Amino acid sequence: MGRAWEGLLAQLVEQRWGRLVGHAMLVATSRDEAQDLVQEALVATFGSRARFTTIAEAEQYVRRAIVSRSVDEHRRRTRERAAVGRLAGHPAPVTEVVPRGLGADVVRALAGLTPRERACVVLRQVEDLSVHETASVLGLSEGAVKRYTSDGLRRLDAALGTRTDDPESVPVRPVAATPTSTSTNGGEAR
Repeated sequence: MGRAWEGLLAQLVEQRWGRLVGHAMLVATSRDEAQDLVQEALVATFGSRARFTTIAEAEQYVRRAIVSRSVDEHRRRTRERAAVGRLAGHPAPVTEVVPRGLGADVVRALAGLTPRERACVVLRQVEDLSVHETASVLGLSEGAVKRYTSDGLRRLDAALGTRTDDPESVPVRPVAATPTSTSTNGGEAR
């Protein structure tokens, strides 16, 4: 007797694999890493008792798991490089591959962000998650999500030569009050 989640997993892989890898390319440093992230996210998602009823629900969960795995992987690599550098007496070189396709200029610009900036920008701008949802996925405070998103968008704008009017990065300015009664100068408000 098959389990319901097995059919859902098979459908998800068959129908959404390309989209999931494309999403992972936004936070990965290579296509191979993106595919690994998708596989790890699928195992994590369906390895525990998956309780999804639709492919859309499962896909959303896997997309979030991809970003979380990417941040975890970067932390692990950073710790390993630091340990190797300490043992060798010098820092280990960092070599990253710039992924191609999927709007190469945007992908290259995303690769220039820190992992947390990249994760916040992808979840907020690409996945359209709320600040609260992004904070929950990444285990950050809402203020940290706003800051990483704002910093990431500012750096993307600089790299791409664009200007983003993100509400989280636009300063709040007081609005002049509108008069509520007519004045004695002929009915005109000052």
